[in-house]
Amino acid sequence: MLDNQKNLENIINSVLSKSKKIGATDAEVDIGTGIGISANVRKGKIDKLEYEREKGLSITIYIDGKKGSASSSDLSEIALQNTVEAAFSIAKHSSYDKHAGLVEKKFMAKNCPDLDLYHPSSISAQEAIELAIECEKNAFASDDRVSNSDGSIVSTYSGVNVYGNTNDFINGWLWSNHVIDCTVIAEDRSGMQRDGWYSKACDFKDLESVKHISKKAAKRTVSRLGARKIGTSQIPVIFEAPVASGLFSAFITAISGSSLYRRASFLLDKKGEQVFASHINISENPHLKKALGSAPFDNDGVATKKRHLVKQGVLKDYVLSGYSARKLGLEPTGNAGGVHNLIIEPGKSKLCEMIKDMNKGLLITDMIGFGVNQITGDYSRGAAGFWIENGEISYPVEEITIAGNLIDMYKNIICIGNDVDKRGNILTGSVMIDKMVIAGK
Repeated sequence: MLDNQKNLENIINSVLSKSKKIGATDAEVDIGTGIGISANVRKGKIDKLEYEREKGLSITIYIDGKKGSASSSDLSEIALQNTVEAAFSIAKHSSYDKHAGLVEKKFMAKNCPDLDLYHPSSISAQEAIELAIECEKNAFASDDRVSNSDGSIVSTYSGVNVYGNTNDFINGWLWSNHVIDCTVIAEDRSGMQRDGWYSKACDFKDLESVKHISKKAAKRTVSRLGARKIGTSQIPVIFEAPVASGLFSAFITAISGSSLYRRASFLLDKKGEQVFASHINISENPHLKKALGSAPFDNDGVATKKRHLVKQGVLKDYVLSGYSARKLGLEPTGNAGGVHNLIIEPGKSKLCEMIKDMNKGLLITDMIGFGVNQITGDYSRGAAGFWIENGEISYPVEEITIAGNLIDMYKNIICIGNDVDKRGNILTGSVMIDKMVIAGK
């Protein structure tokens, strides 16, 4: 892969040279290649086995404020020349945009730290199949009420990303990610329920064991049997860590440059103001070793850095690409392509302690649909989970809708649990909110 990265850098230099020769003012190119396998089994038999080998190049050409982009999965000399010409032709016919162009050279990443993101797996297709079968088999053996399967998956993937532009910047990094996923169906007199569990990491050795994943998948599924509907009420709510991340992805969208310059955000012009409860701290740490959201630079080549987005509830900064920063008259923050490892500072309480402290309310473990109005902050989503009574889980609930407004919800966060879910780009524990409207039967 290291040789592959050097080859890709040579291709990028060639494409940039072709772009300048044809008349581009500036250009940027990114290439990604990767290989992997994915084994999906169901009820002990292979449902799907895929071997992936992918490569792709995209180029954006600028001609004095006009922009054109093209892409190709063919990296031959002829294909590259054709791709450059296609991007150039599109740029010539595009509308002028004074904000279009490369990010200034001073913002380019000077150093690219080794973030320990490359741990390719040597697992064979047969080994992946056997592991997936074992995972599903263990789930069935965990509880007699597990009667069917929606599939068990073992996948492994590794690759390299390289980016370069005519600001004399070119660099990249190697990466990998691996997943074991098990989803099953449980059944009793009350009906059927579906749930599961998965583990994801950039190093196969860091994945949870098949035994743990299968047991947790079965336990979560069986616990949902006998789910009831509840009446409409206004009660405290806990979002379990895996679903709590959605609360903060809406926050990131609200403080992203594209939402701000379109003036389509419920957090418009809120920088420097309190937008969360005063005990909430949110930071971005792009340089965490082995973390799934780590990156030395963003899609513009801008250096990423650790910073506070929310401190003691106060909004400290935005999430900006080079283009959106120009539109807003600000500096880029290294977020072209999104945020890198958003960390919601956890509290000291375990989920079981949060449930006990809540005494009576709702624990949400599953969300349905997407109902967030990014302009007003109005929030309404279907949900399922567990009714809490006297500080303990009483029974499962389903077919409910939770509603509120994110402006109020953020300020009414009581605590963040220490059960941080590290399987994605938003690292948060469970979140307890003082009161929300629950619409039921």
